[in-house]
Amino acid sequence: MTMDKQKRKEMAKAYVQTHRPMGVYQLLNKTNGKRLIGSSMNLDGAYNGLRFQLNMGSYYINKELQDDWKKYGEENFSFEVLQTLKPQEEFLQSDEELVKYKKELEELEQLMLEELQPYGERGYNKPDKNG
Repeated sequence: MTMDKQKRKEMAKAYVQTHRPMGVYQLLNKTNGKRLIGSSMNLDGAYNGLRFQLNMGSYYINKELQDDWKKYGEENFSFEVLQTLKPQEEFLQSDEELVKYKKELEELEQLMLEELQPYGERGYNKPDKNG
């Protein structure tokens, strides 16, 4: 293996092991104040995926949000990180650690949902049918 290939392989491995920012976010409609609250193990990926689906007109999870995105345009929405969760270890290595962080994220998201109540006229989230 040449030095270039070895270096690229090492860099790729380091990238895979690198912690990506995880936490709770909101997508805020700056025109009407409605918001969508969510959480992700990869905030950058969540934002990029959400934007891509909304721009393609394929965000079927929430028709109201998709309609408002089309009506008001991307420039009238902001993606904001509300809270981040920092891993205690430098890298997330085991499935057990991932499960732990996913559970913590769900709890943080639930707290933000309770605080902000982004339902009905206030937001795009749907109330939990069990709660």
